[in-house]
Amino acid sequence: MNIALIAHDRKKGDLVRFVTAYLPVFEKHSLFATGTTGKRIQEATGLKVHRFQSGPLGGDQEIGAMIAKNEMDLVIFFRDPLTAQPHEPDITALMRLCDVYNVPLATNMGTAEVLIRGLASGAMDWRHLLQGKRLEGLLDKEKGNGKRDGT
Repeated sequence: MNIALIAHDRKKGDLVRFVTAYLPVFEKHSLFATGTTGKRIQEATGLKVHRFQSGPLGGDQEIGAMIAKNEMDLVIFFRDPLTAQPHEPDITALMRLCDVYNVPLATNMGTAEVLIRGLASGAMDWRHLLQGKRLEGLLDKEKGNGKRDGT
């Protein structure tokens, strides 16, 4: 599974501790993160993390593009709801994309724990089915077998 890890400045330490606590789960998956968050997770855990730009510089949008292409399976975004963010529209767009494409999104540690425990128990295997159906649809279109006009 592809997992995005994002945290606002005041929440970065919480996310690093969370990933460290669930290291046996995270090490089995592909991790993606915005700039500084990814760096801190790598340094603390030794995990390989694909790092995008920082959130305000477009990292949220890079993760959003993966969501829109059905290439992201889970997003953990420890938001700071008490601090105004200059890139709030990007954050809102990312959350909207998760809803549009049925990508589970945790915005706090409590929800993240439920999702990670579900991931560890196999409760997110349905994401593989979605990815398979999307791939089949793309292959059908490439072969000219894609159905059009509702037929």
